[in-house]
Amino acid sequence: MTLAMQSPSLVRRLGTLLYRRPNLYLLLLLIPPLTWFGAIYLGSLLNLLWQGFYTFDDFTMAVTPDLTLANFAALFAPANFDIILRTLAMALAVSVASAVLAFPIAYYMARYTSGRTKAFFYIAVMMPMWASYIVKTYAWTLLLAKGGVAQWFIQQMHLQAVLQAILAVPGVGGSTLSTSHLGRFLVFVYIWLPFMILPIQASLERLPPSLLQASADLGARPSQTFLLVVLPLAVPGIAAGSIFTFSLTLGDFIVPQLIGPPGYFIGSMVYAQQGAIGNMPMAAAFTLVPIVLIAIYLSIVKRLGAFDAL
Repeated sequence: MTLAMQSPSLVRRLGTLLYRRPNLYLLLLLIPPLTWFGAIYLGSLLNLLWQGFYTFDDFTMAVTPDLTLANFAALFAPANFDIILRTLAMALAVSVASAVLAFPIAYYMARYTSGRTKAFFYIAVMMPMWASYIVKTYAWTLLLAKGGVAQWFIQQMHLQAVLQAILAVPGVGGSTLSTSHLGRFLVFVYIWLPFMILPIQASLERLPPSLLQASADLGARPSQTFLLVVLPLAVPGIAAGSIFTFSLTLGDFIVPQLIGPPGYFIGSMVYAQQGAIGNMPMAAAFTLVPIVLIAIYLSIVKRLGAFDAL
């Protein structure tokens, strides 16, 4: 029997085998991406974290493979721990504010738009994501600067006293929006807001109208329907959106460098340690912090059904 006659038979037997064993077929499909994920992504990440155990010589500015836990212990030093708390507080505040601002927009998109109107809202929400991240950040430095558009708007609304009172609060810092944590907070919310709107909108889109009708038929007021029906069913979408806002704020290093008072965030600390100082072990140790915080956060939002809404 020739090879040309054996080849179709071999292909047929292989196809029959894969048809009868779908798990084997699925495994063969997953082997290439899992290999890439394990070797390239996890391998490089573990290699980076392993360098956190190396020793950095402050005198020679050289990294030696002498294993030590000093870099991880240094994370709990007052200055470094303050950086971690500052970044964590900002990530939580941005997530909460994004959810509050995103919910009305997402609710209107899900319940009151259709056809071209819904397409317009989708484009309007996603359009800021098409622009360069750095360009948007630099644009906000001009908007928030002294004499900028934000300052002009506040003057026209006669809110200078309110702004000064907010800037005088301990921890807000800065004499203007561009040099305060408030300005940094506003930029974070603006940049990550679309990542919160879309998951909430998708979650509300799956809300059956019959539930709202049943709630009204049973005599519930609109506020009761919102609190007892709509909001609980939207929680998975809010939790899913918060994964993006929380993790992206936690690791960002560009916004903290361009806007706000002097002071490191986790991302900018990693950048400074690795780029300006060359202390790769300390940068690797700081890299572990967002990984741990995001893992804890994911375990919390998983209980809220976040993964089901993604």
